[in-house]
Amino acid sequence: MLNVNDINVYYGAIHAIKGVSFQVNDGEVVTLIGANGAGKSTILNTVCGLLHSRTGSIEFLGQNLGGIPAHKLVERGLAHVPEGRRIFQHMSVEENLEMGAYTQARASIEPNLERVYEQFPRLKERRKQVAGTLSGGEQQMLAMGRGLMSNPKLLMLDEPSMGLAPILVEQIFDIIKRLHQAGTTILLVEQNARMALSVADRGYVLETGKIVATGTGNELLQDEAVKKAYLGG
Repeated sequence: MLNVNDINVYYGAIHAIKGVSFQVNDGEVVTLIGANGAGKSTILNTVCGLLHSRTGSIEFLGQNLGGIPAHKLVERGLAHVPEGRRIFQHMSVEENLEMGAYTQARASIEPNLERVYEQFPRLKERRKQVAGTLSGGEQQMLAMGRGLMSNPKLLMLDEPSMGLAPILVEQIFDIIKRLHQAGTTILLVEQNARMALSVADRGYVLETGKIVATGTGNELLQDEAVKKAYLGG
């Protein structure tokens, strides 16, 4: 579904991403793990067109994404739930969700809403509530629900557990498991490496802009170097 080949991304003179290549296959959960500053979010921002690579290519569903504006990628089935949630604070929950469906035919919005409310019953309870008054966990659910409103073929999640209490982190990862079981393909960037690898089919480990290890989620959970660096032993 997604084929990233030899991308090199710079912030001015800083070489942030160095020759990174990876794949996401249909129906998989693939995770990118690594320390702060390793380049995880930069890779997602490059895939979705907010940043640009000086080399290589990014192909989605067999089409090269080079030169396609970020907002056009949503129409092609690529949804990005950014770090920090970025919800519309002064709009209601339902208005936020409807904004996620801006590429969709009007007739599909109501069925999409119902599907999102099935996945996130808490949002249905708060559908008329101003989004900025939600808890952190509820705001993360809203950001994920808004991404799903575009009927994505690939859902990219950037640090969905950031800033959440442990019990809410478990809830968010339960939701990720349910989305996967329902057939959603997911590219997950996450600092909570143990949780990320526990739900992932495959993972890639990033250090200072390079991929230094790859394997199934279970293989990386058992890898001694990964355990020592990211799993607390």
